[in-house]
Amino acid sequence: MKIQFIHRKTKEIITETPPAEGLLKFLYDNPFGKTTVLPIAKRKFISEYYGKKMYKPSSTKKIEKFVKQLNIDMSESEKQISEFTSFNDFFYRKLKPSARPIESGFVSPGDGKLIAFENISDVHHFFVKGRKFILSEFLNDIDIANRYKDASLIILRLAPNDYHRFHFPYSGVPSEVTKIKGSYFSVSPHALASNFTKVFCENKREFCTLKTADKGAIIIAPVGATMVGSILETYTPNQEVNKGDEMGYFAFGGSTIVMLVAKNNLKIDADILENTKNNMETFVQMGEKIGI
Repeated sequence: MKIQFIHRKTKEIITETPPAEGLLKFLYDNPFGKTTVLPIAKRKFISEYYGKKMYKPSSTKKIEKFVKQLNIDMSESEKQISEFTSFNDFFYRKLKPSARPIESGFVSPGDGKLIAFENISDVHHFFVKGRKFILSEFLNDIDIANRYKDASLIILRLAPNDYHRFHFPYSGVPSEVTKIKGSYFSVSPHALASNFTKVFCENKREFCTLKTADKGAIIIAPVGATMVGSILETYTPNQEVNKGDEMGYFAFGGSTIVMLVAKNNLKIDADILENTKNNMETFVQMGEKIGI
């Protein structure tokens, strides 16, 4: 399985080679890996153990190699390599304000590969394997799920080399987060292709509702994954935020942001919808317009 995405600014088709790709293939594609090793790898204690290691001062030794291997642009970072106190300090680094201008319209909450569906039911055309995605399972709330059953669905996948802070896609008033305990499956396309529903409806996740003036109530749901030690919020609930304000960050690992918006309130950009229909993710950056 080739992992490819379209770089929105350059229009290039890029092949992604995630760290430990061989292990991911073994865990999610190999029958032995799926039945014997994956049940252990998805466990909370594995991710927490590795996450704690990434807070140790000795973990700074890993930074330079990681930067070179994944071609990370450190000129965007507020700190340089020598200034970080741990690998996680580097991993959820802040960027210079000029690195991510906030555009007009509805914007991406983070850097990553995006897919979008005007109708949530269309997700089954993209992820065809496994059991059906049920929104009430994802949100762990039947009443809220019923209110969003016909909403547009946007999924932003963050790879380990991406900027790992996430921001509000629109101005409004955010609620407190609802936390849902779960496992730690990878969010790599290897895992999603195998069973999209299992990854999203069984992983650790949380969501808040952003009440807006003209887009209704938007659900923003960060989802944890393998080796993500924590999802941490940095905003104050029930206080007004501006588009682009920081919402939180992920500790080490790949992660995902899921958003639900009433489809009558948002027109998702045509190129993103077209790429999704062609089974391609679109690379976007935080603050980049993805709809109006």
